[in-house]
Amino acid sequence: MFRLANFWAPVLLGLWTASATQTSVSVALQKRVATVRKHSEASKTGVQHKMAYFGTIQVGNPPQEFSVVFDTGSGNLIVPGSDCTSDACTSHRRFDHRKSDRINAINCDGSNVSHGMLPDEITITFGTGKITGQCFTDSICVGAACSKGNFISSLDESYTPFATFSFDGVLGLALDSMAQSNEFSVMSRLHGAGVLKQPLFSVFLSDSDEEKSEITFGAIKEEHMASELYWVNVVGDAGYWQVEIQDIYLGEHPQKLCQGCRVAVDTGTSELAGPSDIIAKLEQLLGSGHDCSNIDSLPKLGFAVRGPNGKPKILSLSPKDYTSEGSFGGCNLSLMNLDVPPPKGPLFVFGIPFLQKYFTVYDHEQSRVRF
Repeated sequence: MFRLANFWAPVLLGLWTASATQTSVSVALQKRVATVRKHSEASKTGVQHKMAYFGTIQVGNPPQEFSVVFDTGSGNLIVPGSDCTSDACTSHRRFDHRKSDRINAINCDGSNVSHGMLPDEITITFGTGKITGQCFTDSICVGAACSKGNFISSLDESYTPFATFSFDGVLGLALDSMAQSNEFSVMSRLHGAGVLKQPLFSVFLSDSDEEKSEITFGAIKEEHMASELYWVNVVGDAGYWQVEIQDIYLGEHPQKLCQGCRVAVDTGTSELAGPSDIIAKLEQLLGSGHDCSNIDSLPKLGFAVRGPNGKPKILSLSPKDYTSEGSFGGCNLSLMNLDVPPPKGPLFVFGIPFLQKYFTVYDHEQSRVRF
């Protein structure tokens, strides 16, 4: 099987029993920053900081622990497998299916393996790399919430980008259609079994090391809110948590750059991303200067998000939110090109810079996002 992933990659979860106690669980997230090279007209420096937030889960019985990005831009769980000998796997913790008491190999469409046949494999291609893996059903625990579900254990991973990751794998939290099947979707399984107090999860990403970042399943923690929550319906059927924006604003002024655009809210993307032609125009308009010396004179960058009543609400980022200093003192805009082809694209992405400013809630049952 072959499947193209536009951001990170996939997830999968199921349940031991449909009579589980309703609960909510929070998982603390760690922040890691990597330095990468970037070339653009607006960013003269050759390096840029990219960050990721990740937490721990357990897979198998007895449990084996892995660090994963909780990724709203993909749909399945992927962890390195013990049979994978590539550098990208051996530099991380690997799942050993031989040590799990309740492991069951399955085909990657979720079907059982026919008698006398070997299970199939899946190859997932990313923008800069790919993985090949086999699929299993086993126990998966997110915090204290445990279930039985499907996941991908890699047999091979390309060096780029996976060897450079600080975390082991990816747990996808996109809508059900992004997963291999509903049985691979953690929220579908937890929601269907009535495990969570509420059929939603919320993400709080702090930009300060003094404040804990976390993802919470089944509840909204009001202590992370600085204002009332604003509900926005998901549009389209691509599987992303995507909403519609009416335009992009610089300060109080609409730019007519992205009228009627769709924007995916993606915890697995380190920057703000969008079609290359729009990003180029924004870089020209925002040119931040070589050393960030003009940062106080830059405008706010706003996105007019269409709400449930059809009226827009402008969600804005300050210059400090959408810029970062390079390793050698240069100034970078936290913008990247992402040309997603139709029918899923074109698409803009609210990545980590946006999510550090706005607490977000993802309602699985009603397909809406709250800011």
